[in-house]
Amino acid sequence: MPPKATPARATSSSSSSSASALMALFKAYTDNTSDRLKFIDAFLVFLMVSGIIQFVYCVLVTNFPFNAFLAGFTSTVGQFVLAASLRLQVNPENKLDFKQVSPERAFADFVLGSIVLHFFVYNFLG
Repeated sequence: MPPKATPARATSSSSSSSASALMALFKAYTDNTSDRLKFIDAFLVFLMVSGIIQFVYCVLVTNFPFNAFLAGFTSTVGQFVLAASLRLQVNPENKLDFKQVSPERAFADFVLGSIVLHFFVYNFLG
């Protein structure tokens, strides 16, 4: 009779290897990423969580002022896209792709885009 394999042992080793891989990824991120990019990443996480909360609230509770939901969700998604673009342009590893864009110019584009986005969102509210 062949020996029985225990699936619990395989599960614990795969979960420990995935946990160690996540820890290595987090350590590499904290060691190799500049504070400027970490700040932008934190803002991106905030925008993503804010959009998820708005969507879940609309689905579970109510979407009564539907214009307000659309304006808020569109604002969150638009700001996320603008911030992701800023992160791409400011990242030193992408310097070859954005040769003529300085970090100051990228931030100015981000601010101008944010002003235009929120102007349209405010007008959409009514």
